[in-house]
Formats: sequence, structure tokens, C-alpha cells
Amino acid sequence: MAGKKAENEIFMTDVDAYLLGQGTHYEIYNKMGAHVAEKDGEKGVYFAVWAPAAKEIYVVGDFNEWKAYGYDMKPVSDGGLYDLFVPGAQPGQLYKYLIVTQSGEAIYKADPYANAAQMRPETASKIVDLEGFQWSDAAWIKEKKSEVHEKAPFSIYECHIGSWKKQEDGTEDGYMNYRDIAEDLADYVTEMGYTHVELMGIAEYPFDGSWGYQVTGYYAPTARYGEPEDFMYFVDHLHSKEIGVILDWVPAHFPKDAHGLANFDGSCAYEYADPRKGEHPDWGTKVFDYGKNEVSNFLIANGLFWMDKYHVDGLRVDAVASMLYLDYGRTEGNWVPNKYGGNGNLEAISFLKHFNSVAHKRFPQAVTIAEESTAWPLVTGDPDNGECLGFTFKWNMGWMHDFLEYMKLDPYFRKFNHGKMTFSLMYAYSENFVLVLSHDEVVHLKCSMLGKMPGDKDEKFANLKLAYAYMCGHPGKKLLFMGQEFAQWNEWSEKRALDWYLLEDETHKEMQEFTKKCMNLYKDYPCLYETDYNRDGFRWINASDKENSVFSFVRVSPTGKKHLLFVLNFTPVERDQFRVGVPIKGKLKLVLGNDEKNQKKTLSTVVGDCDGYENSVLIDLLPFGVSVYEFNGEI
Repeated sequence: MAGKKAENEIFMTDVDAYLLGQGTHYEIYNKMGAHVAEKDGEKGVYFAVWAPAAKEIYVVGDFNEWKAYGYDMKPVSDGGLYDLFVPGAQPGQLYKYLIVTQSGEAIYKADPYANAAQMRPETASKIVDLEGFQWSDAAWIKEKKSEVHEKAPFSIYECHIGSWKKQEDGTEDGYMNYRDIAEDLADYVTEMGYTHVELMGIAEYPFDGSWGYQVTGYYAPTARYGEPEDFMYFVDHLHSKEIGVILDWVPAHFPKDAHGLANFDGSCAYEYADPRKGEHPDWGTKVFDYGKNEVSNFLIANGLFWMDKYHVDGLRVDAVASMLYLDYGRTEGNWVPNKYGGNGNLEAISFLKHFNSVAHKRFPQAVTIAEESTAWPLVTGDPDNGECLGFTFKWNMGWMHDFLEYMKLDPYFRKFNHGKMTFSLMYAYSENFVLVLSHDEVVHLKCSMLGKMPGDKDEKFANLKLAYAYMCGHPGKKLLFMGQEFAQWNEWSEKRALDWYLLEDETHKEMQEFTKKCMNLYKDYPCLYETDYNRDGFRWINASDKENSVFSFVRVSPTGKKHLLFVLNFTPVERDQFRVGVPIKGKLKLVLGNDEKNQKKTLSTVVGDCDGYENSVLIDLLPFGVSVYEFNGEI
């Protein structure tokens, strides 16, 4: 068996028990769960579990024909830790914990710290050895450790790998293995110009329709796509292509499945006991009790585990708002105020600060991203600032909502809603934002991105190109969900692959090429990412031209070279010789357009006051026109 360690490295000690009880055992995953070990010259597997209210607890599995007699676990401490070494147990075998509750009920539970699980609908845990994989990404990790993430390019391809592509293998699911997905996905996102992929639903989960947001195996990559080593290969291969890997992470809640964390030892071990705090009424799920050190330790170590064992480059934390607010999704009288009478969950706040502080110190190469849908202050920033939650980035849900509401409008009505496109610049520097057009925007009858656009087919495509160009120029990192890059007509479903056949249609192929140009423009021009969170990096030329629904602005380069002028026409009206003020005198070069063959490749400034500048350019704006020009000079 690979990776044999000394007994004191695997077996639980009093120090381990103490640190877990304090909530500061950041590598507890090396002790808890099932680990290949050797004791007194015998090879086997060491099991450790936390079940503070259990009356008795046994390990049952393939190694003992699922019979409990003689396999009772022994308490390690008074804090509810139990362990057992099973000689002869080995990787590949299945197991569960048989817990006898205080009432005498016998319940079977999967291992909360298991590193692998059976393919659903089966629910047993699986012994695996995570040691022995030969990583080849040391140079990548070294580079990322010294990176200033806020000033680096982040263009994220959000992906549900079970439905990105499927194979015709005779199975109902058609799932590809992590290794096969790695080859295809790395080539595709590299070609398209993305810097990162963000994966939905990797930690093991029982129900496909939850997309991985109702987790039962926090320490196990889902068996849908292969073994843990296959997922290691996936990450390592994407790193070899200079693509970062971000995982969706769900410390907000967990499902009630009988084999999972809910009522784990017959008591509310992992969840709040009071249902007014311990259950999400909207989702039918349990809420972690962040006030218990062992629970917060379970989650903090879990986030670190993915960075440590699987080398992931970041975690996007799902449903942060539901963690922060005690009254989230709850009606009056059905929630419990904090000790100050407010609606902030003080324990969850402390947990998030703790996690971000430790994660950034131990794994500086990785980022943390909050999906936080309210105006909670100081979500991003220094985690050691007492007021700050400490995330690297935050999803900009306000921008997304206003932007899509504007884009869905018939162009005639856009002039009456001009502020929807400019308001985001009023708060763009309050957090380190990521602009997101995620999976949530293309499901549940919300229409695909193309379907949201107004007009006939040609106008829909023109509007979508315009939308992506505006997104490209707006301050903030970028995220697009899979299929949006080539304008899928259908809403996304986890049950089927993307409609790749659409690329046989010239309009969809052109859309894909335009998205590719946007992503490569973003990577190639430091003014689009280095100054995302610096007010000096963005300058409106004209934010007030609501009658024409034209927006013009400059992304300012910190070096004085390769600035970009964006002039975007959100109506189907052609505007010849449209005058736009510019802060320099000289020439400008076209670098992105919606019809580059028929757009002027260079423009020369002319003297003439416009938009507060002494010089200006005359641009022939096409219907739904995209005109992005590069220029140099001190401004």
C-alpha cells in the first residue's frame, strides 16, 4: 500500500483531540476518517470519527462482512472522539459506521471524513489512499503564491462537468472520467482564452438535481466521474495548461439524507438543535452549528483539504448570505436574534473570518470567493482586519441583476433605464468584485442568455455580443457559465450535454469567436485587470447619453500604454461620424468590433471640444455597435 506513515502520524493523540476541541486542528483530515496504516507489524486501516452523543459505535464493512461484533470503536477522549484499527482492511473496501444512539436505535452512517464514496444511489464510504500521486505542478503553485490576485487576470469558465459533454457509452448518465474531461476541457478553455475553470458539484452528493449544493461527502470527490486519483490528474493537467481550478464549496447547509450528517449520532451533532436556526425552510436542509468548535473545525479543515490534497486554486463559497443572516428565508417569529438583538449570525461571521485568515496564510496561492447577494459590508479584504470577512473576491450580484434587466429591454425603452448600466460604477470599488453570468441565470424558466436578448435572431446575437463587450470593459474579474460563450438557445439542464451541434451554425460559431476575442482582449491588456479595484483604472467619457443609449469610457493602463476606449451603442440605430471626446491627441487602433471588416482600423483625433476634452474622434457606430480602440499616452 502506498504512502505508509509512522503510527504517530496517523493515530489520534491527546494533542489532536485537544486541538479539535479548540477548533484549530487544521489538518484533522489526516487523522479522521479512514487511513491506511500499520500497527504492531500488521497492515490495515485506522478509523476515527466524532460522535459526541453516541452510546456505542462500530465500524462495519467489506472487511468484516458488515458484522459489528468485535469492531466496536473506543473513545479517544471525553469529547466524543472514537477510533479503531482494523487489521487486514485495505483500499477499495466499503464501510459505514453503525451508531447506537442513546435511545438504543441503530443507525448506519457514511463517514463524514471519507475520502471516497460509492456511486449514487448507493451510500457507503470507500477506503482509499490519497498518497502516492505524482504531482507535476510545483512551478505553477510557486508562481501563484507570489501572485497579487487582485491585480491578476481572472476570466472564469463555470462548468458542470457532468453535462459539459457526455459520451455514448450505453449508460444512462454518459459521464466522462475526470481524466478524459481534463484533456478536452483544458484544450477548450485554453483555446477560448479563459484563465480558470470553476467546477460545480465536486464534493460527493446524492441527488443530481441539487447540482452538488447538497453535500454528503465533504472530503470525497464525487464518484460520478471517477476515483480521487483521477481528480488529482484533472487538476494537475489543467495546471500544466496554466488553467486554475476553483471549486464550489458549501459550508452553509447540508441535506437530511439518512446516511449523511443530519442527526449523525442520534443528536444534532453537526446542526443547530433549535430548528429556528438549524433548518433552512426554503431548501429543506440543515444548517451547520458554527458555534461548536468541532463543527467549525470540520469545515475549515475541509476547505484547506481541497487546497492541500488536490491543489485547487480557490473556493467559491456558496450562499454566504444565508450564513450571515439569522432571518434569511425565515418569517417574523421564526428566527432567533443574536445576543445583541440583531439578525447577524455572530458564529457564522466568526467562522468565515477564521477560515479566510487561515486559508490565506497556509495557501496563499489560492483565492476565496463569496457568493453574497446583499450589501453586507467588507466581505473582501484583509481577513485580519477585525471588521472584514476576508474573502479575496465577491460575486457582484447587483451588477448582474441591473445589467440583465437592461439587456432584456426592447432598445426603445433602454433610454428610460440608462441608470441600470451606470449605477454599478457607484459602488464598483467597495469590494473586490467578480462580474458573474452564472448557471443561476440560465435555469428555472429564466431563459438562456441568448433567449433573454430582445429582437429577431440577428438582433439577439448582436445584443449578446454587445453585452459581453460591456462586461469585458467593466471593472471586475469575469465569469461566464458554460454554453453562454456560443449562445446556447436552451436553458441548461444537468441531464443533458451542451448543444455543441449549434457550432455547425455560422452565427453560433461567430458568437463563440467573439467571446474568444473578448477573453483574449481581457488577458492581453493589463488595463482590464490590473486596475480592477483602483478608481484611477476607469474613466467615463460619457455616462449620460441616454437619448442615444451610447456608453463611452476608458480603461486606463497604469503604464500609460495600451489604454482602451470603449464606445458601445445599445440601439439598432446606425450613427455615422459619432463624436466622442478622447483624453489624448494622436491615433487609435481598433482591437475589438462587432463587424471588424467594415469598421475603421485606425482613427485620428481631431480638434474639437467634446465630452470635456479638447480632442475627439469620429466613429461610425453600427447598430448595436461595439467599438474598442487602443491608444497610448499620459491621460
